[in-house]
Amino acid sequence: MISFGKLYRTLLLPLILLVPAAYADETCMSPYMAKIVGQEDFVYIWTLGKEGVGDGEDKLVTVDVNPDSPNYAKVVHVNSLGGRNEAHHSGFTDDRRYLWASGLDTSKVFIFDVHTDPAKPKLHKTIDNFVSASGGVVGPHTNYALPGRMLLTGLSNNRDHGGRTGMVEYTNSGDYVTTHWMPTDDNLQGAEKSGSFADGYGYDARALPRRNVLVTSSFTGWNNYMMNLGKMMADAEAMKRFGNTVVIWDLHSRKPKKILDVPGAPLEIRCAWGSQSNYCFTSTALTSKIWLIYEEDNEWHAKEVADIGDASRIPLPVDISISADDNHLWVNTWNDGHVRLYDISDPHKPFQVFQEQIGEQINMVSQSWDGERVYFTSSLLANWDKTESTGADLQYFKLYSWDGKKLSPEFHIDFLAEGLGLPHQMRFGAYALYGQTRPASDINAATAR
Repeated sequence: MISFGKLYRTLLLPLILLVPAAYADETCMSPYMAKIVGQEDFVYIWTLGKEGVGDGEDKLVTVDVNPDSPNYAKVVHVNSLGGRNEAHHSGFTDDRRYLWASGLDTSKVFIFDVHTDPAKPKLHKTIDNFVSASGGVVGPHTNYALPGRMLLTGLSNNRDHGGRTGMVEYTNSGDYVTTHWMPTDDNLQGAEKSGSFADGYGYDARALPRRNVLVTSSFTGWNNYMMNLGKMMADAEAMKRFGNTVVIWDLHSRKPKKILDVPGAPLEIRCAWGSQSNYCFTSTALTSKIWLIYEEDNEWHAKEVADIGDASRIPLPVDISISADDNHLWVNTWNDGHVRLYDISDPHKPFQVFQEQIGEQINMVSQSWDGERVYFTSSLLANWDKTESTGADLQYFKLYSWDGKKLSPEFHIDFLAEGLGLPHQMRFGAYALYGQTRPASDINAATAR
């Protein structure tokens, strides 16, 4: 009997990629993942613990975001994990039944069951031997779905806690498979070094299955990301220890093919979904640039295509999100708390069309499937986050509606006032994905309201 996963990948995925982009999953997700459409029911927020704030522990916070729910705009569930791990990024398995969430400091990976009861995720399994199993990779960052597998990018290593690192592959059930080390000058692994750098650093990963391509970016190692931000920026040697590369990999073999120079710490990778679109975007944290990673004449290239604010004021670009129709790119700048929107209808010539301050600082941005709702969270890293506000919100989860011209506030939750911690990564959940409906008690309560 053919499995659902195989059926999905061989028959349903090609059809999904052909439907109008407005009906696709948000584009920062893996194309191998099960898709949902319509109104999301929940947002799962991977949250850093902070001493003196609530229980001080890392946690997965579940917020009900369906306006038809009696619990709309409320925290409906909290999973506290008994410690602090530098909670950072999370990602679903390809069947979207489990959410993997990792810690950059302890290198622990927490696997949550989100399908049994989407309103109340429960901790299913903890991977606490990531470093030893992987052969020395430290700081699992991106949790990215491949067919039946999870690919976890690392930020560091256990030898010198610098930026050289690798990617680690697991089965969906959490069993270690293999480690793929980033190419370096002393071991290119067959890759073409097209510029000045082959630093071996890692950060994010995204796949373009149609082109058999995996794209990775680079950031910095444990020594830097666990250091106080002010101290690090005053340390000339520390500021030299940031990644300057994007690597093009053979997706099927997981072998590096080409190393591209992208100086200035390229972070999130976001790829266009169009059937003829062979390009991705990234932004550089240190130089405030948007870079285009694109294929032309069967070769991959990288070039800077736009500025992000005034680089001299160190806006520090962080998360980015490409719209479902490939026409716009949201860009958050952590230091000034602003979100900017760029027209990328010509990917080689982006230009800014919108800007607004969301809070004192800002990090992650997530769009709904239809592009009508935009969510924001605030925390970057425990030792980098601001501790004093000048009046704007400091640590928050916010929802805005978007009509194509302006952002309109719908609700926000102050994570410090609620004792929840420092909110980072967001992921969406929905009953319909698992063939479930909202409990009758909720429906009745909503009707009475």
